[in-house]
Amino acid sequence: MRPTTLACCLALGLIVGLAGCGRSEKPAAPAATGATPAKAPMIFRVGNGSEVQDLDPQTVTGVPEHKVIMALFEGLVTENPKDLSPMPGLAESWTISADGLVYTFTLRPNLRWSNGDPITAPEIVESFRRILSPSLASEYAYLVYNFVAGARDYYEGRLPDFAQVGFKAPDARTFVVTLNHPTPYLLKIMASHYSWWPVPTHIIAQHGPLDRKRLPWTKPGNLVGSGPFVLESWEPNKLISVVRNPHYWDAATVKLDAIHFYPTEDLATDERMFRTGQVDMTYELPNTKIDAYRRDYPESLQIDPYLGVYFYRCNTARPPLNDKRVRQALALAIDREAIVKHVTRGDEQPAYAVSYPGNSGYTARARLTGTIADAQRLLAEAGYPGGKGCPTIELVYNTSQNHRAIAEAIQQMWRKHLGVNVELRNEEWKVYIDMQQTKNFMMQRGGWIADYLDPHVFFEIWESDSGNNNTNWSSPEYDRLLHAALAAKTDAERYELYQQMDAILVDELPVIPIYYYTKVAARSKRIKGFYPTLLDNHPYKYIHLAD
Repeated sequence: MRPTTLACCLALGLIVGLAGCGRSEKPAAPAATGATPAKAPMIFRVGNGSEVQDLDPQTVTGVPEHKVIMALFEGLVTENPKDLSPMPGLAESWTISADGLVYTFTLRPNLRWSNGDPITAPEIVESFRRILSPSLASEYAYLVYNFVAGARDYYEGRLPDFAQVGFKAPDARTFVVTLNHPTPYLLKIMASHYSWWPVPTHIIAQHGPLDRKRLPWTKPGNLVGSGPFVLESWEPNKLISVVRNPHYWDAATVKLDAIHFYPTEDLATDERMFRTGQVDMTYELPNTKIDAYRRDYPESLQIDPYLGVYFYRCNTARPPLNDKRVRQALALAIDREAIVKHVTRGDEQPAYAVSYPGNSGYTARARLTGTIADAQRLLAEAGYPGGKGCPTIELVYNTSQNHRAIAEAIQQMWRKHLGVNVELRNEEWKVYIDMQQTKNFMMQRGGWIADYLDPHVFFEIWESDSGNNNTNWSSPEYDRLLHAALAAKTDAERYELYQQMDAILVDELPVIPIYYYTKVAARSKRIKGFYPTLLDNHPYKYIHLAD
């Protein structure tokens, strides 16, 4: 749709819809004479992107899953809604030993799961035994075993006795974690990422083996959590509804009665639901509508910094992408400035490295540099002059108008500058994730949103055996540097090791960076207690809707 036509359509729809966007409940029935009218429930309705894989915090990986899990579960440490700094969660307090290796958490008294069962330190230990179970094959197990004493040896089978791993429960309210090395950002990880949030192993065991994925314990009526809300219903591809958890330790702070998460893979539908008041906030906005919102409805346009990088993932085991010269040629032939200016349009920044610049004071020195002529030379050196003889590259992306627009633009750049033929293939989220995890692709649209606020988050995923390194790429030198960074005694020492790792990534290019994200969405002015954050995490218990 051309911009002029778009503006007309938005003017008609938004004049009607935006002024009252938000709840669309039917009016309450007339109250009896003299009675106080019943107050409508406060329901926060949000577009949530793709249909979720599951709601098990130890076996999922996606952002849509994270958004729902944040309502249902909580960690020992939680996040400040304004800056995401660590705050007491299930634990009321903690101490850290002088050497930085031992964290001792004291659980809140009378802490309960959403079914009323007590939450105890021994069950939290069992929760970590589960995520470290090799047969569970949790993609995020490394966020635990990279830091906790003995955890990696247990996960990889060298340590059979879990009692020797650095998790202990001296009593029902005391939980102790012993680390391999000091990790100043550990509390940030524990607060931000669900891999560190306890799960109810006694409930999971009622539905099958603890080390099996996709058990029915996450279905309505079965799921037991620790967060401010509890699962009410889950209608696949339609709606996930959560309601207040009366057993939540901080229930008095919770203002919302319910949250409705709508799977809005179709961004045009997501935006239309916002215009008609069916959602209070979209998951994203179609790129083609950003300019119209910016011009005509800036009060509804949300563009915030977002700690993530958009890239194309290469399967380095498949020709021609097994040759780094081909990957380098493809990377150099992308006009990133044109992509962010004319396609994405959301104030994104072109990405010439994999790590995010300025993250906790770290910015990569290594950058992609070179011209179209350099790209053509590299492709010729790889045996494909002018693209002749180069196998067709299949590029897979999950269903989204925005991903398609970016892919089509880059497809044309590669065809024009390199003579390389690219076929585009879109898949719905669950299929896309399965292809990623089984490495059943040649090239795949990808992105990495930081799990916590530290530069390490952009390096740990490319370790050879990381559960999220789905490229078939490995580098012993990169792995060595990563382990050295984990043991570094100062940030300055650690950051210099990251510089070397960034240089390896820019040279090897298991992923081709394209741009650094911003969070672009439509958001109602009625939403209160919602603050821009680099991770786009917004603790729900602080959110409410103004009348």
